Amino acid sequence: MDISGVAAALHSRLPELGERIAQRIRSDVDAYDEESLIPFDSLRRSCTANADLVLSHLGDADAPDPSPARETGRVRAEQGVPLADTLHAYRVGFELLWTEILLESRTHPEVSDDQLVSQSAEIWALFGLYAEAVAAAYRETSAELTSQRHARRSALVEALFTGVIADRTTLWEAARELGLPEHGPYAVAAAAAGAPGQEPLAGIEAVLRQDRLASAWRLLPDHQIGVIALPTPAAESACLRVLRRSRARVGVSPCFPSLRDTPQALRFARLALAGLRGTGPGVARFDDDPLAMVVAAAPAEAAHLVGVVLQPLVDLPVAERARLFDTLEHWFAAGSATDAARDLFVHPNTVRYRLRRIEELTGRSLSDPRAVADIGAALLAVRNAGVGAGEQPPPASD
Repeated sequence: MDISGVAAALHSRLPELGERIAQRIRSDVDAYDEESLIPFDSLRRSCTANADLVLSHLGDADAPDPSPARETGRVRAEQGVPLADTLHAYRVGFELLWTEILLESRTHPEVSDDQLVSQSAEIWALFGLYAEAVAAAYRETSAELTSQRHARRSALVEALFTGVIADRTTLWEAARELGLPEHGPYAVAAAAAGAPGQEPLAGIEAVLRQDRLASAWRLLPDHQIGVIALPTPAAESACLRVLRRSRARVGVSPCFPSLRDTPQALRFARLALAGLRGTGPGVARFDDDPLAMVVAAAPAEAAHLVGVVLQPLVDLPVAERARLFDTLEHWFAAGSATDAARDLFVHPNTVRYRLRRIEELTGRSLSDPRAVADIGAALLAVRNAGVGAGEQPPPASD
């Protein structure tokens, strides 16, 4: 079944054959029609190399060499040509080459029809082998490029959060590469991770993109942090809805105009997360309770504030301490003894009695705005320290 004469004849016309295959592919496969994506010279060289590969195998009993096919797969992945179009182009090239083999065989009487039938099976087995090599190299290169893009993107996000990028031109380049607008407003979100490496907001970038909100994220051992563009007045509300659906614990910074302010916004987002009540999922905005955020920002000073303002309450037996703190919480939240009594399911006079008891213990009047501010701030520190029914706050420093 020797058709080496046919292969040799076609080999002598290899440059012209490679060009014709390239022209056919450019005509039949849309993705190959863009000169800026796939220069014709590059396509012609690839077609010539692959045709040489097939023709050399026809005249040689050695195992086929898939290296040109792998090179094609690698280059097309780097050029961003879809794999389906790459394989389609490969099929077009093989079909044209097989047509040329048939035509040349007609000029070689020694090649019988039976030989051509047998050779056709070998040719298409060869196509399968080379197509597999193309696909494997394409996927390997795509995975490597994706990993490189993720690493590059992660490094840029890290640079924003650490303030390494400060120059306006570099900030603009980083924003463009991250898919963020050059100008704000933006917000930073910080979500608590349940375990090192766990994504509390898995898939958040794609979900936000569905609401036309561009964002860039980085996973840290204990947090997932991201900067989110908020281009419209309704964007912040849409962002908060998405974050609440995630069922994670998330802190959100105030809006800010420039990416240069990202490090400070990250601090605000982490403070908002630290001030989030309870242990379950939720979203806390820094601007929702700025005093609580300030208290959370200085834990040592907050502990000292508790000692100065509320230590007599902290020293009470557990049951009474819990009762007075609970009453104080409801009084601050409701704004009046009557409304607090309704929430506590007690008589208003009971609330008034407890409030007088707090005044006596602390030596501060709840009718004095300055005293109320001191007690309110100390109460926030108590809440952050988890003091209530049974725990003591951390010792106050001298």
